[in-house]
Amino acid sequence: MRTSIFTVLLLKCFKLHDACGRAEYRIGDECCPMCSPGNHVHKHCTEFTSTSCVPCIDSTFLGEPNGLMRCEPCTICDSGLGLKVKQPCRPSSDTVCGTLEGFYCLDPTKDGCRAAQRHSSCKPGQYISHTGTTSTDTVCSDCTGDTYSDGSLTACQSHTGCESLGLQEMKPGSPWSDSECGPQLSHSTARSGMCAVASMTVLMILAGAVSLLILVRKRILSVSNKSDL
Repeated sequence: MRTSIFTVLLLKCFKLHDACGRAEYRIGDECCPMCSPGNHVHKHCTEFTSTSCVPCIDSTFLGEPNGLMRCEPCTICDSGLGLKVKQPCRPSSDTVCGTLEGFYCLDPTKDGCRAAQRHSSCKPGQYISHTGTTSTDTVCSDCTGDTYSDGSLTACQSHTGCESLGLQEMKPGSPWSDSECGPQLSHSTARSGMCAVASMTVLMILAGAVSLLILVRKRILSVSNKSDL
C-alpha cells in the first residue's frame, strides 16, 4: 500500500516537471490544449475539461496557436507615415501595410512596411535617372552640355537651335531652361530700326533746344519790360 502511494506521488512529481506538448500550454499542474489562430482562451482547461476558446473580435487578432486570454490589436496603417492598407486585418492575421503612391519604404517587414518617405524631387537642371519605387528613392543626375530639364523629365532635352529654324536666339538656354527664339531681323529692318531711333533722338534734342530758346526769350522780354518801367 505504501509502495502504491509513493508511486502515485512520484508520477505526479514527474508530471509537474514534464514539458507540455507543442500544441499545449501550462496552467498550474495542467497542460492545456492551445487555441487555434484567430481565437483566444475563454477558460483554461482543468483536470476534467478542455480549454474553452472564443474568436478574436473588434479589430484584434492572434496569428499563432496560443494560450492567451486576450487578442492583440490590429496594426493601423498611418497615412502620415506614408502608409496604406495592403491587406486588411483578420482574426488570424494582422494588417499588412503598403506604401502610398509617391512614397518608398524605410522600414520593411516580411510582407509590408512600417514607415515610408516621399520620393525625392529632382531640382531644375537635373533629370530623373532612376524612377523611385516602393522600396527605393528617386535618383537625380545633372544635365550637361547643351541640354536642360526642369526636374520632372526622365532625360535631358537638347536646347532648341534657333538659327536652324531661321530664328534669332533671344535668350540662351541653361541647364534648367530651353533657348528662347524670336523673329530673325533682316539688315534693312535693323537699319530702319536704327534710323528710327536716331530720328527720335534728333527730334528730342530739337524739342529741347526750342523749349530752351522760348524760355530764354521770355526772360529777355521780362527784363526789357522792367527796364522800360
